[in-house]
Amino acid sequence: MNRQHEVWIVDDDRAIRWVLERALEKEHLATRSFDSADKVLARLEKFEPDVIITDIRMPGTDGLALLQSVQDTHPNLPVIIMTAYADLERAVAAFRGGAFEYLPKPFDVDDVIAIVRRALRKAAADAAASAAEEDAVGTAV
Repeated sequence: MNRQHEVWIVDDDRAIRWVLERALEKEHLATRSFDSADKVLARLEKFEPDVIITDIRMPGTDGLALLQSVQDTHPNLPVIIMTAYADLERAVAAFRGGAFEYLPKPFDVDDVIAIVRRALRKAAADAAASAAEEDAVGTAV
C-alpha cells in the first residue's frame, strides 16, 4: 500500500496555511503546517516530508535560511519558495539556494497543486536514481 505524501507548509500567515492545507488535502496529500522555520528545523531532525512550501519573509529564521539548511541536510527534499515580495533578486537567490520553484503571492491554487505534483515526481525520480546508483556501487564492490 502506498503511503500518503506529506507536504509541510511554512508561513506566519494563518490564512495562507489554511488555504494551502485545504487545497492539498483535496488532492489527497497530507499536510503539516508551521508558523515558523525554526519549528520546521526542529521537526526535520526526526521526520522528513516529501515537499516543503515556505514563505520567504517570516519572523525569526526566514525562508531562504530554511532553504539553505534543508539543502545542507536533505539535499533531495524539494523546497518551494513563496513570497508576497516578488522581485528578481529574491527569485535568483531562491534558485541559487536550490529552490525547486519560486511562487509569487497571490498565487493560483491550481498552480500550487501542479508545482507540488511536479516536485513529488522529481523527488521520486531522484530517489529511484539514488537507489539504482547504490545498487550499481554495491554490485561493483
